[in-house]
Amino acid sequence: MIRKKVVAGVAAAAALLLLAGCANQAGGTSSTTGSSSKIDVPTVSSVDTPKDAVLPAGDGKATCSNLNLGYIGAETGPNAQLGINIVNGVKLAIDQHNKANPGCQVGLKEFDTEGDPNKATGPVTQAVSEADIVGVIGLPFSGESKATGNIFEQQGLVHITPSATNPGLTKNGWTTFFRGLGNDSQQGPAAAKFVTDTLKAKKVYLVQDDSDYGIGLATATSDALGSAKTGSDKVTTGQKDFSAVISKIMNAKPDAVYYAGYYAEAAPFDQQLVAKGYTGAFVGPDGVKDDQFIKLAGDASKNAFFTCPCIPGELLKDFESQYKAASNAEPGTYSIEGYDAATVLLSGIDAGKVSRADLKDWVKTYDKDGLSKHYKWDSTGELQAPAVYGYKVDSGKIAYIGPIGQ
Repeated sequence: MIRKKVVAGVAAAAALLLLAGCANQAGGTSSTTGSSSKIDVPTVSSVDTPKDAVLPAGDGKATCSNLNLGYIGAETGPNAQLGINIVNGVKLAIDQHNKANPGCQVGLKEFDTEGDPNKATGPVTQAVSEADIVGVIGLPFSGESKATGNIFEQQGLVHITPSATNPGLTKNGWTTFFRGLGNDSQQGPAAAKFVTDTLKAKKVYLVQDDSDYGIGLATATSDALGSAKTGSDKVTTGQKDFSAVISKIMNAKPDAVYYAGYYAEAAPFDQQLVAKGYTGAFVGPDGVKDDQFIKLAGDASKNAFFTCPCIPGELLKDFESQYKAASNAEPGTYSIEGYDAATVLLSGIDAGKVSRADLKDWVKTYDKDGLSKHYKWDSTGELQAPAVYGYKVDSGKIAYIGPIGQ
């Protein structure tokens, strides 16, 4: 039963291809606004599916009763698409599990936070009070995760975030929080290396928003950029006019702008930047890597590259076709991570871990492949071997480049 409550590696050849492309690049054409963003970074068109990946169907022999998983996160709000991608992956996993296991029908309860830390405590408080919810996928964003982690901890409810990357989240002593991807301590240095080595940018201007996610990522990226950082500035959530920041960027004449934040602001920022004559690269992280960025930024998005501790689910053909049939949409950023997170919890239920305490212990000792990566956590809830990948806008679509850091 699906019930909604609204409360408010990649093959080595791919890596070699990337390295070869980097070695053969030219540095770009000098201009009054920085180097040209039209850099020939080759794309990768296929990803191998791990042969031992755990799938939601299991062996079809599971038995259980009156159990639910929860999805808590954005389904509305300015950056809702990132949450929608995740919950669609979760729904697909649960549907595949239930079709294969008639003796164990797991339900899903959905709680919308709008991605807002100030609104997330209500949905989380409601979810943890419902005893039939034994595990949660979420929360997608770092700010709302920070605001609600203690609530989960007090109720012993395990939750796996497919997308919250602020490094500080695993430094709170929580035993119920598990991160299903690399954090920004990995993404920041990988992004800096990508911008300076692959995109050949000698001068990088760093812009961050005011979210916990943007602040943490900007700090990690800034430290790794070192002397390549030619300037920095801040924007705020909901900002529409970026002319003051853009004026500083144009005066600094950077080869690349790195934006630490989400697509809702990144899209109009890039659009206004290009309109002022900027011709360098615009690089954003996982919070920007979404088709909504291209839709909102329009033709300006042609200069965009992305970094993400996520693989492209659309290149896993079985997953892509199954997801598209279920959601009437292509997999998006973190769709496959949502699917994997749900699979970890479903496999625990199938193994008889049907209490909150037992399911938390199951995740704590988990050590298996998913479709997107190997899932094994350390004592703080961090994955033990995360990786970071690159993407670019190519012909109006997000195209996969390959691994850029690990």
